[in-house]
Amino acid sequence: MPATRKQLILLGLVLLISTAALLAGDKKSKSKAADAAIAASSAQIEDDKRIVHALNRFTFGIRPGDVERVRAIGMDKWFDEQLHPEQINDSAVEARLAPFRTLKMSTKEMVENFPPPQVLKAIENGRMSMPHDPGKRAVYESRMAAYQQRQQNKEDKGGAGANAGLNNLDQAAPDMMKPAAESKTAASPKNSPAEMRLDPNDPPLTAEQRKQQKQREDAMYADLDSDLLLQMPPEARYKAILKMSAEERLDLAKTYKGPRAMQLLDGMKPEQRETVEAIVQPQAVLGELAEAKLLRAIYSDRQLEEVMTDFWFNHFNVFIGKGPDRYMINAYERDVIRPHAMGKFKDILAATAKSPAMLFYLDNWQSVGPDSELAVYGPQRRGARRGRFARPRPQAKNRPSGLNENYAREIMELHTLGVDGGYTQKDVTELAKVLTGWSIEQPQLGGSFRFNERAHEPGAKYILGHKIGEHGEREGEEMLDILAHHPSTAKFISRKLAMRFVSDNPPQSLVDRMAETFMKKDGDTREVLRTLFHSPEFWAADAYRAKLKTPLEFVASAVRVSGADIQNALPLVATLNRMGMPLYAMQPPTGYSMKAEAWVNSSALLNRMNFALQLGSGKLPGTSLDPQVLIHGPAPEDSVAALSALEQSILAGDVSAQTHAVMQKQLNDPQISQRKLDDMDKKPNYGAIAGLIMGSPEFQRR
Repeated sequence: MPATRKQLILLGLVLLISTAALLAGDKKSKSKAADAAIAASSAQIEDDKRIVHALNRFTFGIRPGDVERVRAIGMDKWFDEQLHPEQINDSAVEARLAPFRTLKMSTKEMVENFPPPQVLKAIENGRMSMPHDPGKRAVYESRMAAYQQRQQNKEDKGGAGANAGLNNLDQAAPDMMKPAAESKTAASPKNSPAEMRLDPNDPPLTAEQRKQQKQREDAMYADLDSDLLLQMPPEARYKAILKMSAEERLDLAKTYKGPRAMQLLDGMKPEQRETVEAIVQPQAVLGELAEAKLLRAIYSDRQLEEVMTDFWFNHFNVFIGKGPDRYMINAYERDVIRPHAMGKFKDILAATAKSPAMLFYLDNWQSVGPDSELAVYGPQRRGARRGRFARPRPQAKNRPSGLNENYAREIMELHTLGVDGGYTQKDVTELAKVLTGWSIEQPQLGGSFRFNERAHEPGAKYILGHKIGEHGEREGEEMLDILAHHPSTAKFISRKLAMRFVSDNPPQSLVDRMAETFMKKDGDTREVLRTLFHSPEFWAADAYRAKLKTPLEFVASAVRVSGADIQNALPLVATLNRMGMPLYAMQPPTGYSMKAEAWVNSSALLNRMNFALQLGSGKLPGTSLDPQVLIHGPAPEDSVAALSALEQSILAGDVSAQTHAVMQKQLNDPQISQRKLDDMDKKPNYGAIAGLIMGSPEFQRR
């Protein structure tokens, strides 16, 4: 039986163990967390495991040597350093991120460099001009050609219908009447499909047949051209793409979709790569943001800051797939979430509330007060004040959008008070009125926050027992401050933090203590985390390796523990897509779940095992790995000893007897457990063994 088949059998065995163990562990944690007294009084983690536990919870995973480093400086000092990331030199990861120009771009610059349909329409209508830079111009020309093609397709579909048959005959008739001398067949292989009939007496092709034939021809010639393109050096390949016509670049985009597009980029400079990506797959440029997130999670020494940035982004979730938000998310994470990740809750709440990404995602930028000047007098009436003159309301078709409660509802339910926080539907409606006028200046072009006074609902509002007087933009600021300091918010945020760092169902005693700190310390994230770190519930023995890793946590921790070097993070991004956690792509405002039940299923666990084996075996594209780095001391000469050594270095020896027995049994097969050096010398396949351990149920927990 081939080794690959036996590895699949092993996959199935370990997968079954993983599923049973993870589900059993989840049920166990739920039953224990139900009683706060039991959790508070449970046995504490042993001294030699405390560092492992802290690293597993406050970082994206343990790297080789991390335990020794923390032991050398002391765990309290290490944690205090992590609470103040500005004091930690992170130049190594910044060097890895330096080639990604888009990370430093404003939203406006993103729009200018990678034009959305709104910009293309403005160019088509003559309201904007093409850029002069050759790279940018190539991007604009290609996007314009694609845009015009989409518009033409829409027109073609709109014109099709009952007269489709007549239209087809009308289009075919001129071709039938042309003399042979005028035929394009001999002149060019890419001729009109209607001319390419084997027998002149054959009936003319229908429109659909002509379309299919042209698609086949285009694909054939595109393949021929692109094969020659790949043989060129990177610089020559880039110049050749810039010299192409817009139509030729469209053919290139059809040929090189998704992962295949990476072949065109091989060896190019970062700016060249961005340009070609914007030509062949424009959305891929935004992949730099996802790559950067993974690289930071893997290589940053400011690990707690990365964990909290991920936590807060998920808490204040926005969706990259909603129109202009794909251009806004870069600035949203960089300028709104990350700077406030370790600060006070009131500040991050206020920053997200004025973020164009959030205002667009939850539609508040279009919210108009029912009695506002804009609603009463319409967009064309400038300077008219409500009540000054008796003017008729504008016709319905000219009136702006009305009150939108989406953002107000999510602020209360998901951002602050929680679903059981004591608010009513009337509170939601009144908060929506308070936030009318909180809008965006030209969102399609990358504009910033602006307060539109004409859209703001006049008059006093009453929310949660508070009277909010009429004072424009300050009404929203006042209400956000009230919500940030509300006791329900303290409990809701504290519980969510405890879920991230302790268990899916954290003890109420811990949540209450964290909420008390939240109220006393003005919502200071550092102080709330400090309370959690020093709590007996955090160090309870039943909390050790009790949290299932999300796909992001699993992938990052596997790369970290392996010591792998990532030259291209896009394969990791693709891995997360397969695991059901595409970065920045959670559509509902709830964000991704932190609970095990959302991630425990056979397909997800199979993807985890496949990834672990691929990584450990050194077969993951864009990654280089020396698994012997994981061996501390002399390298074992047999697979059984190698298994034990790697279990110790990867999992601190935390492997169940059942998991160990299954892996040891499979290692009896030399095709799996050994790598051939020459005819006389065989040694343990450290990479394959490491992959099996990283796919184990124990490693999937933190």
